[in-house]
Amino acid sequence: MSLQILQIVTKSNTKTSRILFFIALCIVSVTLWYTNSLANKLKFEEQKKVALWAKATKELSEISPSNYNIGFVFEVVNNNTTVPVIQVNEDGEIIAHRNIKGPQTDVELQKQVTFMKNKYPPIEVELIDGSKEYIYYKDSRLLQNLKNFPIIILSIIGAFIFIAYIAFSNAKIAEQNKVWTGMAKETAHQIGTPLSSLLGWVEILKSKKSDKQTVIEIENDLERLSVIASRFSKIGSLPKLKKLNLVSLITDSVDYMQKRASSKIVIKFMPSKQYINALINKDLFDWVIENMIKNSFDATSEKGVILIKLESNQSHTFVDIIDNGVGIKKSQFKEIFEPGFTSKKRGWGLGLSLAKRIIHDYHKGQIKLLHSKPNLETKFRIILNN
Repeated sequence: MSLQILQIVTKSNTKTSRILFFIALCIVSVTLWYTNSLANKLKFEEQKKVALWAKATKELSEISPSNYNIGFVFEVVNNNTTVPVIQVNEDGEIIAHRNIKGPQTDVELQKQVTFMKNKYPPIEVELIDGSKEYIYYKDSRLLQNLKNFPIIILSIIGAFIFIAYIAFSNAKIAEQNKVWTGMAKETAHQIGTPLSSLLGWVEILKSKKSDKQTVIEIENDLERLSVIASRFSKIGSLPKLKKLNLVSLITDSVDYMQKRASSKIVIKFMPSKQYINALINKDLFDWVIENMIKNSFDATSEKGVILIKLESNQSHTFVDIIDNGVGIKKSQFKEIFEPGFTSKKRGWGLGLSLAKRIIHDYHKGQIKLLHSKPNLETKFRIILNN
């Protein structure tokens, strides 16, 4: 039931993240479209304003104050309070300018003319005496701000998505941790009840002088059950890490698993040195090694070879688990450590997920699949801190 809850939580979180991503994409698309539409409209209006300004300038050169009301023309010219414009004669001399921010020396104005020339073609004004003048212009500050508006909005939306993703990821991890802890504690509790009863029955067998070897085997299995219960009880709490020799620990795990393996499967352990120490919790690390070996058991069928290599440097220890099993598809590399994922017909999909949790969360190390070639070599690596 706990596994089913974990799978439901994972699927629900995945669906929610997709919905949030779709909503964010819609917001971005609508914002970009609407802002671009407004910018184009404002740009068109500013071009009309500059054209009207140029026309009014031409009118001023042609009309006589005695027969025409020049007040309206002056009003048109003076009404441009937003669009930066520079008026230049045929010789390139600056005649007039308007709405230019910053220094207004001839040198700076000529730089502005060059910039405007690269942005928009000038409006040509033919005067009554046959000479020509040119009106250069560029986008107003309002239009520039409107063009930058999508970048600001996208930055805000990006920040929102990032914060939402972090919050969502933390919530997802918290939910999974809660399910993992509950499942582990319940399993430890369930094992503990018959375990206590069995210990009592062993004492009765001893008192009745039953077959000694039978009692020894029962005690061995009970000891094993106690270890399993201890492992589950440590899930959900911070276990103590000690610097221990991995060579002897892995050797014990290999011996234990080899006795329970098919006669067709061989486990080889190849440490680079006799003593390789790392910070670990013995019960949980043994559990990881056994799970990894079981995973290799399931992957190999005939003439299976499981090779375990152990190496270290000044800061890290590397444990490689290699088998010649059926392998893992490349498309499944990221899924294999997810709770509930399994390629077997019968399986809970908890082995690799549990191994990753123990190594990542409790040992602050790494576990990853380096490569996989079907029926040749599949290689997992565990990285621990020394």
